Amino acid sequence: MGNEQRAAGTFSVEQPLWRAVSAFRLLTLLYAVGRYAGDAPHYSHPAAAWAYMAVLALWTFATVRQFSAKARCNWWWLSADLALVVAGILLTRGFDHMSYVDAGEVTLPTVRAAAAVLGFSVLGGWRPAALAGLVVGLANIGERGRITSSNVHNIVLLMLAGVAIGYVVELARASEQTLARALEIQAATRERERLARDIHDGVLQVLAMVQRRGAELGGGAEEIGRMAGEQEIALRALIAEGLTPNPSYEAPRRQLREVDPGQPQDLRALLTPLAGSRITVAAPGTPVLLPGRAASELGAAVGAALDNVRRHAGPAAQAWILVEDEPDGVVVSVRDDGPGFPAERLGEAVREGRLGVSQSIRGRLRDLGGSAEITSAPGQGTEVELRVPRQRDNSAKEKVK
Repeated sequence: MGNEQRAAGTFSVEQPLWRAVSAFRLLTLLYAVGRYAGDAPHYSHPAAAWAYMAVLALWTFATVRQFSAKARCNWWWLSADLALVVAGILLTRGFDHMSYVDAGEVTLPTVRAAAAVLGFSVLGGWRPAALAGLVVGLANIGERGRITSSNVHNIVLLMLAGVAIGYVVELARASEQTLARALEIQAATRERERLARDIHDGVLQVLAMVQRRGAELGGGAEEIGRMAGEQEIALRALIAEGLTPNPSYEAPRRQLREVDPGQPQDLRALLTPLAGSRITVAAPGTPVLLPGRAASELGAAVGAALDNVRRHAGPAAQAWILVEDEPDGVVVSVRDDGPGFPAERLGEAVREGRLGVSQSIRGRLRDLGGSAEITSAPGQGTEVELRVPRQRDNSAKEKVK
């Protein structure tokens, strides 16, 4: 977890871009100085032009550190850089012969202006970059004294480049935030699983035992048992996949319908929402994986068993759901503290046409190749044991054939 957090915190997709901005400023400065050195003979005020180039060079070298990292560069630095470039573009009209200005000769900063726009792209995205590109374009129009096709061409290219780079920077920034969030979720999930493994076999079972014993003893112990049950529910909700408890006996029908039958499902994710003040869910601390259809049908069978508790044992009855992940299959037990019923009652219900148990519970398990055992006696509650076998490897089946 610590390594993942450090990785998310120290890695920044923007840092290489800032180093590129700093390097681009230096390279374009060298180009501007070299280009002016070749064009200086036709300038009417070469000394003044050289003075501007010296100021631009000193500024560029002095601000290398500021423009090499986002933490040190802000809008003031970028605005000052843009202002110096714009000043150089406008001064070109006063320092150069008008014939060369009218002919469209390059300005004093030349491509150094693109470096200023690039800084706005990396810091603020495409909108500030478009604005900076527009300012540079207007300065070029002012230097020429009119709008020309070459002016329009250069403005469009500069703005498109700034907008494109700014948009890419925004996407990179969003991707970095998504990656950091994913690493946080992964670390939290691993920590939650570790806590679940440590807690499940200790604290949760003790709380469940206190709840059951309190209900059996009655009196003041019953109140203690109820409080223990509430704390167990809260603790289980904290460590069980972030799912919220459901205080009723109703099965999460909507969630069951959303299960993808073609993908393995964690049975805990289907059954944990059933936990409430009257229902206790005990499951392993690690995922209990079943094929999507098997998990959905088993969850529906558990829901049908809880419906029977609500109808026959009453809304005040307590129910316990226990999930066991065994090597050869998954066993889910649903037990309640209701009045129970004689063993022959199930046969009578079938003969009377009430097929809830035989179809909603046993029928589902039979279709999965499993079984449903129902045990009850008057005054001793009811227990439904649902067993789903593990699917065998198809290749193994073919070898047997």
